[in-house]
This record gives sequence, C-alpha cells and structure tokens, in this order.
Amino acid sequence: MANIIPFKAVRPTRDKVSLVAARSYQSYTLEQRESRLRDNPFSFLHIVNPGYKYDKQISGEARYNLVRNRYLEFKEDAIFVQDDKPCYYIYQITDRDEQVFNGIVAAASAEDYENNVIKKHEDTIEYREVIFKDYLKTVGFNAEPVLLTYPDNEAIAEIIDRVQKDRAEFEFTTTYRDTHLLWKVEDDDQILKITQEFQQMETIYIADGHHRSASSYLLYKDLKAEHNENSGFESYNFFMSFLIPESNLRIHEFNRVIKDLNGLTKEEFLIQLDMLYRIENRGQTPFVPTKLHHFSMYLDGEFYSLFLRKSAYIIKTSLDALDAQVLFKTILEPILGIHDLRNDERIGYINGKKDIVSMKTAVDSGEYRVGFGMVPVRIDEIKSISDDGFKMPPKSTFIEPKLRSGVTIYEF
Repeated sequence: MANIIPFKAVRPTRDKVSLVAARSYQSYTLEQRESRLRDNPFSFLHIVNPGYKYDKQISGEARYNLVRNRYLEFKEDAIFVQDDKPCYYIYQITDRDEQVFNGIVAAASAEDYENNVIKKHEDTIEYREVIFKDYLKTVGFNAEPVLLTYPDNEAIAEIIDRVQKDRAEFEFTTTYRDTHLLWKVEDDDQILKITQEFQQMETIYIADGHHRSASSYLLYKDLKAEHNENSGFESYNFFMSFLIPESNLRIHEFNRVIKDLNGLTKEEFLIQLDMLYRIENRGQTPFVPTKLHHFSMYLDGEFYSLFLRKSAYIIKTSLDALDAQVLFKTILEPILGIHDLRNDERIGYINGKKDIVSMKTAVDSGEYRVGFGMVPVRIDEIKSISDDGFKMPPKSTFIEPKLRSGVTIYEF
C-alpha cells in the first residue's frame, strides 16, 4: 500500500506567490537569471543562488549554508508562512495549449521508495544523488516536488472536483502563459479519504524526479541512522511529491541528434541502415512517426522514414520493445559508435515538445550531422519497464506537468 500523507507546507503569501515562484534553476539562460535576480527581490532564485548578493559564485557547503540563510530570511520577512495543520494541496496547471493538469501535493514515503511501492524507470547517477542529499541535509527543506503518477481514482477525482469549486488559495499566470492554481484541503474527512484511497494502491510510479527521490531516500537513511528512536512519522521519512493520475500525464519523446557518422560516408551509412530498416526518402517534407519502431531521420537536408525490419531485431523483454532502446541497439551503438548515452559528447537530445523542425535546425546549423525522431513513450510502457525491474535509456521521456519551485515547501 502507498503511504501518502498531508503535511504543513511553507508557502508564499497570496500577494507574493507570483513573484516567488520560479522554474528550475537550470532551465533559465544566464541572461534570464540575471534579469530575474536583478529585478525581482522576491524570486525563489535568490534563495537557490545566494551568491548573487555578493556578486560571487559560491559552491559546496558554503553555498548550502547561504541557501539556508536566504530561506530563513524569507520566513523572517513573512514572505513565507507555514500552515497550522497538515493539509493536502490540490494543484492545477493550465498551459498555453489549454492542457489542464490536476494533482495533489503531498508527502510520499521514503520507505515505500525503498520497498519498491514507489517504482522507478530511470537510472540515476550516484554522485548527483549524494550531492543533492548533502544539499538537502544542510538547507532543511525541499521546494520542488517529485512527480508521481497513480491509477485513475474516482474517489480522489471527486474530492478534487469538489474542492476546486471554492476560491483557490493561489492563482497566477507565468510569463510562459501557464496558469497555476492551488487549493488547500484541510477538511479532516477529505484528508482521511484521500489517505485511505492511496493506501489501497499497491504501486505508484515516478514520472519525473528520479534524482530528487533518490537523494531524499539517501537523506532518510542518513537521518534515521543518526536518531536513536524513529517513529516513522518524522518529516525526514517522507519527501514532497506531486501526484497526478496516469491519464493526466503528458509524455513527449526526446529526439536524438548525432555530431558525425562515425567515419562513414553518407552512402555507407545508408547501406548499413538498409540491413535493419526499410528506408524511404521523404525529401523536404518533414516525417513524424506515429507507430512504434518507426523513426524519422534527417540527414543532409532531407527527411527519411525508417521502419524496423521485424526479422532484424529480436524483442524478448519490455525494455527491448522500447523505441529508445531499439534505436540505441540498432543504430546508435553498432553503426554510429555511441556506447555511453549519458556521457558521450557526440549525442544531443531535443525534447519532443518542440516540433520536428527543431531537430532539423540543429542539424542544419552544422553542429550535428544526423537526427532521429520517434514516437512518445506510453504510460503502459513506463509501467511495464518499472514492473520488470528495467531502467530506460537516459532521455527517453519528457513528461509534463512541470511545477514551479517555491509554491509549496516541505521542511524536515
């Protein structure tokens, strides 16, 4: 059973939330960060980039301590306030394409992560886990929830619908034209019902945030070992999550771009591809695949369709059937010599939220020689790979929604 519980969130005041909320730090360009730090004293970026105050880059433990200090200053200045009782928080995002996402911000169990009640589908890098664990341990809070997904549940959906009939605690629109609303669930009966519904679920899945959840788990192990008594209810036993029903996820692919043909001429490359794929030159007409094991390729100003020959590739497992794995095992590794998808500098990734022209542009710029597009991964593929204990290749999915940091904060 999934142990999902309410918590006492630290939140910006209603009049400041639109100014505080920020995307993940890495998603901004240097110019965008400078602009927000210069012009908005309430931005959460001031907390995660504390060196701006001193016009200096600060790293390691010194930065972690300054992050903690900036956070405490925001609390002292009443920019952040904490709720009086544990609550669930219903969060709705409507993006510029009018896609509506509804979910619940809550605390998920680190023990469930350990026991595979919360299942993973992506490999993580150990040193990144440890770095972020050390960061969390020093700052004492988490401001960006892990995205979890659960089977559609009628009882939870009814509570969400009922609560959303009242005025939202927060309502703001970003410069990306996404509208964010948050409602607080503080009715005891509704809280109990949500908790019980999650308890009946055998499994929930990580959709996005594998490194954050892994780091929170390492923190849980550290702090549990440091305490002689552990009731299981201490805040470090949990980590902040945004839980969304499976049908409400939006999954995009990651297209691949490669810098060279591994010493092959164009003709030699196409001949090797022909052993594995039916190839058709589509010329200037962009080809966007719509079926599994069909790929788009852009090379020397022309689009190609690639259809996998059934006799050329044997599928034995759920991972074998994944298009990102098919592409890796049939083209990227044996023909183009890409053996390490995570670290090889010859490969780049373009999320499929951008159209296929973005792949074309990257190749036409001269930075890359060839690009490959594929269909998005389905939720049942993610679940099958998780259930079977496999891990997807890196950059297999780009999943929405993406929440803003600093709207709800979990302290431990």
